[in-house]
Amino acid sequence: MTAQPPEPSPRPAPPGELRASHDDREAVVEQLRDAAAEGRIGPDELDSRLEQALKSRTYGELAAVTADLPRPPSPGDRPPLVVKGGMFGASLGPGRWEVPRRVVAYGGVGGVKIDFTRVECRLTEVAVEAHGEISGVTLVIPDGWVADVSGVEPGVGGLKDETTSDRLPGTPLVRLTGSGGPGGGVVVRHPNHRERRKLHSNPSQRKR
Repeated sequence: MTAQPPEPSPRPAPPGELRASHDDREAVVEQLRDAAAEGRIGPDELDSRLEQALKSRTYGELAAVTADLPRPPSPGDRPPLVVKGGMFGASLGPGRWEVPRRVVAYGGVGGVKIDFTRVECRLTEVAVEAHGEISGVTLVIPDGWVADVSGVEPGVGGLKDETTSDRLPGTPLVRLTGSGGPGGGVVVRHPNHRERRKLHSNPSQRKR
């Protein structure tokens, strides 16, 4: 009996032929609206392109809609966000702010607090380089986010991880590096009771 040759494996589709998702189409719609606001395309052309974008089934079809428009910057294109405590301290959040792919924090004399509880973040991972120095760095992350602190050198100031390991789907991993420094150390935690009360008392500012 003659052995049959194995059937050839199906070839992967070229990138342009891969199916686009709802989120992919919405990203193009947002790009088109921004282009119209900047005067790059007119109202009639905007309507036409929006219709084409919403009907697009593949990445190639979506790319054709925005081929003559500047590519919007992604979080990875931007330089790291640097927060310095200095003499009087510094804080970022709570509130709506755009989370870059990398954040660097220096506690200084006044200390630094970075609160992620009300941000909208579509990144799968956020790198935070924290240097506690004299007064320390505190990170507050929402419930459902998790932190990897294996890259932090505790130093004299120490490292305190008060987060849970229960990660919700679609939430980013916060990957910490840096050092606790000689004094304040590095703390990463979920919101405390006071912060939770404040969050629930301001429903219009909650993370959507």
